Parts: sequence; structure tokens; C-alpha cells
Amino acid sequence: MTAVEQKAGAWRGADLGTRTVSYDERDAILYALAVGAQPATDLDLVLEDRLRVLPTFALTLAQWAPDELGSRGAFDTGTALHGSQELTVLAPLPRRGEVELRASVGEVWDKGAAAVFEVRVECEYFVATWSIFAPGAGGFGGERGPSKPAGPQGEPELTASLVTAANQAALYRLTGDRHHIHIDPEAAARIGQPRPIMHGLCTLAAATLPLARLLGAHPADLATLQGRFAAPVFPGDVAELRAWGGRDDVSFEVIGDGRAVISGARASFA
Repeated sequence: MTAVEQKAGAWRGADLGTRTVSYDERDAILYALAVGAQPATDLDLVLEDRLRVLPTFALTLAQWAPDELGSRGAFDTGTALHGSQELTVLAPLPRRGEVELRASVGEVWDKGAAAVFEVRVECEYFVATWSIFAPGAGGFGGERGPSKPAGPQGEPELTASLVTAANQAALYRLTGDRHHIHIDPEAAARIGQPRPIMHGLCTLAAATLPLARLLGAHPADLATLQGRFAAPVFPGDVAELRAWGGRDDVSFEVIGDGRAVISGARASFA
């Protein structure tokens, strides 16, 4: 058993510290543009004097937390994958300000050949949970954890196209996650991809814009969100958004090239 395997379970409940992050209207607008907001339809997401901050912007503010766990040696950062994401909105983010974030490790599940670390970030505005799938870190004798939820049944009640831009991953990198696999073809090739891939969080957040329009809601009224990252999306792709339900509880998935790229997703809008 490797050192990582021996200690994976010991990270359960670990305190990852507190950090105060600041931002202004420019940061929130850049984020909105990076996830596909358009001035013609989403003016109040990109114009400072009437700005509404997208709730998923919170995930860029808190990205330091899973990075902190990796830097402490909990898992191999070269092989670990972002498996899924959850977000609960407690209050609207202001247009600018400082946010004090508290981070900790939640559960650590033992999947046998891998471990799944839950990283939880809390503040007065939101609670966000990353699930990090870490190959080679399992086998420590812990609980296996919940199974993958079943997908929606039957034909979707609502559908829309999710159009990504050729430069979208390059733009999203400027919000904080600058991993080279999202811009450098050589880095993408090293993980077996033919070209740079979209950030999973970018794809998930981008899906909430057409989803809100389908439901007659505003994207900034997002109240809860969760989704699993099943396969990569490439910048410039057009994917299909499929949804079941209404604005207070909607299940959805994103399909690209005939396969789910975002699966097991749910959202609600205030």
C-alpha cells in the first residue's frame, strides 16, 4: 500500500483553512462572458451599473480549496480528476467585495482502486462541494459511499443547444484555473485528448444559462446546482441540453457526440 493509500482516509474532516478573497465588477463580468453570457440577451450579467453576479462565479472564488488539499499531498495531482460539483446558494453575491471562505474535507470514500475526496467550502453566500476522484488512493478500508444516481427516464421535456466558443476555454482560464490542458495541445495530448478541452466547471455553469431560459427563469436566480463530469467538451462544440422538470427542481444532462458529458445534474431557480 502506498503512502497516499495509507493516509487517504485520515483526511476526513481535515481543516483546510480560511481565506479572504476579493473581486470587483470586472471579475464578475469576465466570468459571465467566459461561461457564455451575451450582451444581446444577458445585459445585466455583463454591464456594471445593473450587474447581477452569476451564482456559479462562487466556484472560481473557492477553487483554492481543492488545490490546497492536493498541495498537501492528499492525492496525486497529476492523475486526480474533478468528478462532480455541488453548489447551494445562500444569498446573492454582491457586485464587488471581500468574501471569507472556510474550507474543510468532508467524506473520503473508498472506491477500491481510488478514493473520492469531498472538499467543502462555506461562507455567508454559498456552500460548495468538490468531489475529487483520486486513482491509486483507495483500498484504505473506508466506506464505499453512495452509488452514481440513476439518470432521468423517458424523453426530455425540454431541449436546447449549448453552443461553446472556439476561444471559450482560453477565456475561462483567466478566471483562475490555468491548467495547460485547456489551452496547450501538447498538454492535452499527454492526457489522451486530441486537443485542449473545456473546463468541466465552465461547461456546467454554461449549461445553466440556456437551462434558465428554458424554464423562464433568470440565470442569476440559480439556487442549487449539482452535476457529474462524465466526458470532455471541446471548445467550439455544440452540445445538446436535455431537461426534465420545472424551475424549482429540474434534472438535466448535456450530450455531446452522442454521449453524456454532464450527467446526473440537477438545479433549482429561486
